[in-house]
Amino acid sequence: MRIPSTGIKYLTRSIIFFLLLQSYTSLGNELDTIRKRVVADLLNTEISEDQVKNILNQMDPDGSYPHIDYQDLSRTAGFPHRHHTANLVYLAKAFAIPSSPYYQDPAIKEKIILSLEYWVTHDFVGDNWHDNQISTPTNLVNLMLLIGDELPKELVQNAQPMIGRAHMEASGARPSGDRIVIAGILAKNLLFIRDKEAFDGVISIIANEIKFATGERGMQHDYSFHHRVDRVNNTTSYGYGKYANAFGEWADYVAGTSYAFDRDRINQLVDYYLDGVYKQLVYGIYEDISVKNRSISNRSTFQPKDVVEIERLLRSTDYRKEELEEIIQLRKGNVSPTRAFAKFFWQTEHFVLQRPDFYTTVRMFSTRNRNMEMPYNGPGKTTHHRADGTNYLQLKGNEYQDIWPVYDWQKISGTTILQKPELHSPDNIQLDGLTGFVGAAEDGYFGAVGFDFISPHDGTKAKKGWFFFDRVYVCLGAGIASEKPYPVASTVDQVLLRGPIQVQQQGASSRQLAEGEHELKNLEWLFHDGVGYWFPEGPTLTVKNQIERGSWAAITDQKNVSTEEIQKKVLTAYFDHGIRPQDAGYAYVVAPRTSPEELASFPQSGLRILANKQNLQAVHHPGLEQTQAVFYEGGSLSMADGSILTVDQPGILLISKDGKSIQSLTVADPLRSRESFVIHVPGQYEGTSNEVKADWDRNKNTTRLLITLPQGVYAGKSVTVGLRSGH
Repeated sequence: MRIPSTGIKYLTRSIIFFLLLQSYTSLGNELDTIRKRVVADLLNTEISEDQVKNILNQMDPDGSYPHIDYQDLSRTAGFPHRHHTANLVYLAKAFAIPSSPYYQDPAIKEKIILSLEYWVTHDFVGDNWHDNQISTPTNLVNLMLLIGDELPKELVQNAQPMIGRAHMEASGARPSGDRIVIAGILAKNLLFIRDKEAFDGVISIIANEIKFATGERGMQHDYSFHHRVDRVNNTTSYGYGKYANAFGEWADYVAGTSYAFDRDRINQLVDYYLDGVYKQLVYGIYEDISVKNRSISNRSTFQPKDVVEIERLLRSTDYRKEELEEIIQLRKGNVSPTRAFAKFFWQTEHFVLQRPDFYTTVRMFSTRNRNMEMPYNGPGKTTHHRADGTNYLQLKGNEYQDIWPVYDWQKISGTTILQKPELHSPDNIQLDGLTGFVGAAEDGYFGAVGFDFISPHDGTKAKKGWFFFDRVYVCLGAGIASEKPYPVASTVDQVLLRGPIQVQQQGASSRQLAEGEHELKNLEWLFHDGVGYWFPEGPTLTVKNQIERGSWAAITDQKNVSTEEIQKKVLTAYFDHGIRPQDAGYAYVVAPRTSPEELASFPQSGLRILANKQNLQAVHHPGLEQTQAVFYEGGSLSMADGSILTVDQPGILLISKDGKSIQSLTVADPLRSRESFVIHVPGQYEGTSNEVKADWDRNKNTTRLLITLPQGVYAGKSVTVGLRSGH
């Protein structure tokens, strides 16, 4: 039977309409699927009956809470109003979770309506944009997703403008972590009101946020993270929870739908976690205090990071699966750390070295990066010097746990600081660096760090070098100078006292220090809780092992912070360079896992400081056949075997030998001003890769090596080249 042409056209239109309807229905079902996933995530909570009772008992008859000062909307108050909306969410969970003793309890629902009406009537807007664009909208949209359909329609409508302050033109929706967070709040609200077209656009914004933004806000090419244009390190703060985790959360919500994020973006997120975030956490497990900024003024807990973000990733990709699964097992306490690495974040000027049983860092800044986060909203007002070459050592991860109320902020571990009567004002914390020679050479396992330090606060000068081998690292200071009428101190460590201190001075037997303050002359070594410090030059070191006092309120300008006196036992060890030093220095070796017996044998180890001058610092490790050097200017180095190595320009390098021959060179240009690095080495060599060109001088029996340096966003990154002896 033939179908008339008009029938064919009608049938075709019907099929197209059916397919479009099916497609629309399918997409509508996808929105329902995503919404159910978001709600399921919210409902994944254990409800405490006591907490619900506490919330209800505290609530006044008008739905407010007497402990919240609703009139104080200042930045330093911390917006305690957020507890009001957070309580609404908790009550909504108690109402919506089937296992809750308050499931579908009409009395709970009445209280939620009462308290929400109070909020909507007053519409509290804080002085901090974060309160209005993130805190309040987050809690209110979560409330809507949980039980919004059961609330009075007028009340829901009146709450919408408050949720709507989270939008893509909001001041906080700038590129970086907050952009994803705000987009996520907006996306949740669009799921609630079922606006598919707008949801499509917002999801597209989130999907495209994982990208390199080097030189701007966001993820840098070294996998560190800058939240602001000051280029201060925010990798494990904004770059973790508000950037990486927020993206991963939405990647999980939309997985398996037509909104699913591109696999390459998810894999780039995996790289960012493993090569950025987790390398700035102790063993990938615990918070590293060296990368904290103003939040260091707040109490914290010592516990492993969660595994939720990793489980989400593993549902989306199998890229680098074994490494991710290992982090999960580490955080659950099922395995012990095994990873060993060295990494310099050249975009952020932060160095990390990890071994399976210790973790240490060096934090610096330069003309490229500012020194420290500003004390926004009150916390962080004592952090002026926390990037001045800070060198924290952590074996367990809790060595500095909440030491901060009793901390001497002018004796920060690793730093050289003018000992002023008091710190500068909080308005004078964040400053530009004054020198460009700041960097490190690392081959992924070993590393040398150099810092031409000039304090932007006080003008104190120092050439500071760190030389990281396998089980020890060497700390050198040279050219320490100041014109101010106060002493200058270089601090070996300021850390919680975790046991007795044993010391050895020249011409005396080792002994245990009594509690108090000590001036130890001709000191050979100091031992504390498994960590040893060897002093090859027999200096005078001031050591305090005693109770220190302070309060949390004294280190922040936030309101409602405890003024209760805190007491903690602290070890502080430092070199006193005196008033107006002109060319002072220091040298010490840190052995993170050692014993007094091993420390006593260090003079026979052969570890040798080849130079500690203003133009050159260098150390040789005989067991590893490795020399590490920081050249602050071009010049020559007399090696341990008597041979001479010369460089034509400033730089940092690692020289690894096998017997008499150099096997590899690792070089870096801290000034980031050259395309190549020129080194003259004794003997005849040729390169094993295109990154190095070799020119042998037969008469001098030296080889000129021209090594190509990384450029652009990779300037400052190390390059390692192999060499082959010509004999």
